[in-house]
Amino acid sequence: MNQNNSPIIKPEELVALGRKSELVIIDASNGSGAKENYVAKHLDGALYVDLNTQLANINADVSIGGRHPLPKLEQFSETLTNLGITPKSHVVVYDDKNGANAASRFWWMLKSVGHDKVQVLDGGLQAAIKAGFPTSSKVEIPLKKESYKIDKWLLPFVDIHEIDKVSLDADFLVVDVRDEERYNGEKETIDLVAGHIPEAINIPFTTNLDSSGFFLSPEELRNNYLNKFGGKKAENVIVHCGSGVTACHTLLAIAYAGLEVPKLYVGSWSEWSRNNRPIATSKKK
Repeated sequence: MNQNNSPIIKPEELVALGRKSELVIIDASNGSGAKENYVAKHLDGALYVDLNTQLANINADVSIGGRHPLPKLEQFSETLTNLGITPKSHVVVYDDKNGANAASRFWWMLKSVGHDKVQVLDGGLQAAIKAGFPTSSKVEIPLKKESYKIDKWLLPFVDIHEIDKVSLDADFLVVDVRDEERYNGEKETIDLVAGHIPEAINIPFTTNLDSSGFFLSPEELRNNYLNKFGGKKAENVIVHCGSGVTACHTLLAIAYAGLEVPKLYVGSWSEWSRNNRPIATSKKK
């Protein structure tokens, strides 16, 4: 795969890029202490983006759109503008969990507004540090240039009503990327109810990675997903997780494999499980 066209960038490739003027590095780590960790140490020049306030438009009622609904287009436009990102920018985004935090969500959102050159850093923060990329604790100032114009979301996504229509249709495939225990209904650590959408299959996003925490090769990912999708076209495959964030890790892996990106169910389990929809379990006996 051509390096310039790959949605994944290796740590060594980032080191080799140096600090080109068009390069914008984004730290998308989130969760408890993430911003404090960024302030203490981040890749030199990296700007911080917040999942909850910049990559989502959170409702007080989680049953409407789930825990991380997409922001309005004008909100995302403002975020990109404030980060100094232009359509010509080469954006490299990382987090502290190899894209499973919010780096893959930011990648999906940028690709979905038509941004050409955006890559997720394979191995995340620690891999870049190990490869020799310098770190910093200084306050980074974005180079604001022009307003980033956005017209619409271009990548396909669905709402809860489309899931209602297709979840039991054999021509469609709903993929749940949460870990097996949550899918099975054995435990639920975040949302209110355990289980999964009836007929959804489980392909944990962690299976995209090798034992060292790096993405499998494009060839391995391609073979894995072609086999699990059983010949279904991307337009008939819907991927979800708990709140529409880690599902993007799988969409990123599919893109890395050179396959067409399926649909994203943004509301995911956090929405489905709060709307009196049918719930299945696969608890082990």
